[in-house]
Amino acid sequence: MKIGGFKVGDYTVKEEANKRHLLFDCRECVYGTSIADDQACRYHVIKAMSEMEADLIVLAEAYERVYDQAQTALLKEIVELMQKFDAETVWASKNLGEPGADEMFLGPRHKMAVTIAHDLIAYDPIKAYFTCVLELQKEKARYKEGSEQYKQGSKVYLRTLAYMKDEFEKTALIQKVKRFLTELEEIPDTKDLYRVFFEAQIKPSFIGSMLMFKDEEELELLDEYTVKNTTVQIFNHPNKTMNLYFINPPEYTLSPEKYFVLSKTKEIVAAYTPGKASLSTVAKSRDYFERIYQSTILDVAKTNGIKITKREAEELSEIVARYTVGYGILEIILSDRRLTDVFLDSPIGQNPVYLVHSDFGQCSTNILYTEKEAQTLITKMRAMSGRPFDEAHPVLDFDLPELETRIATIGPPLAPDGVAFAFRLHKVTPWTLAQFIDVKFLNPMAAGLISFFIDNKTTMLVTGSRGSGKTSLMAANILEIPKNSRIILQEDTLEIPAEYMKRIGFNIQRLKTRSPIGVSKTETEVAPEEALRTALRLGDSALVLGEVRSTEARTLYEAMRIGAAGNVVMGTIHGDSAYAVWDRVVNDLDVPTTSFKATDIVVTARPIRFGGSLKSHRRVVEVTEIKKHWVEDPEREGGLLDLMRYDAKKDRLELLEDNLKESDIFEKISRVSGLSMQQMWEEIRMRGESKEFLVKLKEEHSLPEILEAENSALAHDKLMLLKEKEIEEKGKVNYREVLKEWKDWVRESMVGRFSK
Repeated sequence: MKIGGFKVGDYTVKEEANKRHLLFDCRECVYGTSIADDQACRYHVIKAMSEMEADLIVLAEAYERVYDQAQTALLKEIVELMQKFDAETVWASKNLGEPGADEMFLGPRHKMAVTIAHDLIAYDPIKAYFTCVLELQKEKARYKEGSEQYKQGSKVYLRTLAYMKDEFEKTALIQKVKRFLTELEEIPDTKDLYRVFFEAQIKPSFIGSMLMFKDEEELELLDEYTVKNTTVQIFNHPNKTMNLYFINPPEYTLSPEKYFVLSKTKEIVAAYTPGKASLSTVAKSRDYFERIYQSTILDVAKTNGIKITKREAEELSEIVARYTVGYGILEIILSDRRLTDVFLDSPIGQNPVYLVHSDFGQCSTNILYTEKEAQTLITKMRAMSGRPFDEAHPVLDFDLPELETRIATIGPPLAPDGVAFAFRLHKVTPWTLAQFIDVKFLNPMAAGLISFFIDNKTTMLVTGSRGSGKTSLMAANILEIPKNSRIILQEDTLEIPAEYMKRIGFNIQRLKTRSPIGVSKTETEVAPEEALRTALRLGDSALVLGEVRSTEARTLYEAMRIGAAGNVVMGTIHGDSAYAVWDRVVNDLDVPTTSFKATDIVVTARPIRFGGSLKSHRRVVEVTEIKKHWVEDPEREGGLLDLMRYDAKKDRLELLEDNLKESDIFEKISRVSGLSMQQMWEEIRMRGESKEFLVKLKEEHSLPEILEAENSALAHDKLMLLKEKEIEEKGKVNYREVLKEWKDWVRESMVGRFSK
């Protein structure tokens, strides 16, 4: 059976994220694949919607045209109106005139009513409305000139036309048309009106995610940059607390010919499915796959008489790789290193992807991810990790080293609305203390103090809430450890860029321990406490623990109490103050109070919202010494001594000079180093001023790279070497002279190198 040239049944309905997608297979359709441009296509869609409920409409051929919920709702109202007219048989004789009074006029009236309320409404509802309005005007004119007998029947016909007009005008589509027409001097072709209200989103058929572009005229552009050949735009919306993060990847704006080539290439390469071994080496073999796809693209184009340049083939091969061996549209945003977190909440597809931007805070994106893409990602994660993910194991935690990203995935029954994802993007290069000074996370005095404590092998915990910057600060602290020291770094999630640190000269041995979540009974990774005991047997090394979470805390404090064979021991832990750290370590993690006193310094970081603003800024708010002469409660017994404290009103981290008189840590360092209090503070200031000097050079010469780890560590090494030279030659250090000589070297050797 055919309706208007279409076979009934050439569409399907699929449900995704509680939305019904009416999907039409248009590959062999002889009409245009567009609701706006082709009335036959409109007819097919409206007829199908009269039989099936739908929230979105998708017309699929080489690429898909997607009409969103609002556009689908416009047509849904037209379908309901058409069904209402049909049920009421508005074209029946009783609605057209007086039977027996004007029989000769009933035929033309019946034909017009059927045309408007049955035929034309299904092809062109806007034209049906215009026709109804025009017929109403004409009939009013005929009524004025007609006989009394004619007027008697005409009144009935006029009531029917007026009713039909009113019903049309109750629909959102006709209301939009009327508002639009008030801005125009003449009525345009209805096709132009449909193009205004039914502009589809076009995307390749093998891509699930939809992009939303709305309200752009209301938005203020805050920033624009490029990631993986994709334009990223950050907007401010006048009525939303979150900024908007919009992307427009090249695969969404290709020509139909290129879409055809892409789809054919995808069909060909889909025959090869990488197994577990292949998936684990995807990052290394990505170039290989892209070369294969490139040759396939050129072959498909040649076979089908489509002109494709070599450069275009390279660009298309990158797209195919992204959606086969890659991570789809997520790969683009996970490559944006200005992001820190990306969230896909359940049910997938109902809400856009959310993310946290390092400059613009939490943002809503224009990306609607799909359940199908989510299941594909989960399958890939299962294969790459070798871990289960099902109702018995509803959590999967996994690292993507090639994207410097950690994924935490949850599913039913833990997440009753379906699977959800949280992505934490790691900084490819570690933060440095100089960079932290530049963004006001801390000041030069705090940087110098922390650097001095690390150099003098104190035990230190960095605490803060999630997103406060504690892991980033720990990475910066590692860069202050002398390069002639061996470092053991233990993490359950690989957040600190140890491989990069190795490349710039640090001697780091990384230990990966069992994740605290998503671990199956067959898990083979080593428990954190066991790994820590192993670390203590790996020789003379500084010890850094990525996160103190559970029973490994006891082992960590064993290391602190023996000073890890005389080296610095550092770790991060969740908390909002030194007292909160004590409370958690002693009361939650069962570490004895006497062991906790092995902690020398606690550095606290916190997000600050100035004046109750929606925006937060990360700041170090306390540098606290843990004194040793207390028994039960460190706060009540004066065991917590703030050396520096943050003043939010001044946005300044201040040195508490009066408290320094009560400090024990400087006396301890003096005993083992022979440095006087004056010498210690001269060195602290030298270290802080050296990092502040790099920040000034960055501003003077527009050299942000001078603050990066490679250059910052090189500059720090030179400062320590110049200090060592002073000690060897003079037996003591003139810190002013060392700093002056170092500044001259930096200007000549580092700034000079960048300017060449």
